[in-house]
Amino acid sequence: MSVTHLIESPTKADGAELWRIARDSAKLDLNSPYAYMLWCRDFAESSVVAREDGKAVGFVTGYRRPGEPEVGFVWQVAVDASQRGKGLAGKLLDALYDRLVDAGVRYLETTITPDNEASIRLFTSFAKRWEASVETTVLFDGTDFPGDGEHLPEELYRIGPLKPRNDPGE
Repeated sequence: MSVTHLIESPTKADGAELWRIARDSAKLDLNSPYAYMLWCRDFAESSVVAREDGKAVGFVTGYRRPGEPEVGFVWQVAVDASQRGKGLAGKLLDALYDRLVDAGVRYLETTITPDNEASIRLFTSFAKRWEASVETTVLFDGTDFPGDGEHLPEELYRIGPLKPRNDPGE
């Protein structure tokens, strides 16, 4: 039996759950709970949350780039461990970009470290579904980060141009 998730914009009340999902992922750079609550308030139109039985089980946080409103930047994607392997991350990205493309966004940008194979697969499969090209460049070298230089580079993935899909259910 296939589970249908409700995918919608987050609310301030979702911030704590998004923080928990991010923390439990053990893969994302964890922001403060306060940051997730602000994100849910200030960037709700460019973010989505998936719910199952009313509980948040996954999210995508993003924003439209200042000065480049045709670019939507994906900050974080996370799915609760109970939902992994079900294609939820891809469904969240598609739902968000169906909405953003209708509002004039033509490119998705995100950064991924070279060792994050799951994210690389997620975003390259998104590009394939959307029939868009992918360009990669190094946005931040590991030495750009504070500390002992052990942070891997953050590679910028730019996907596009994106156009409205004929069948959003595909």
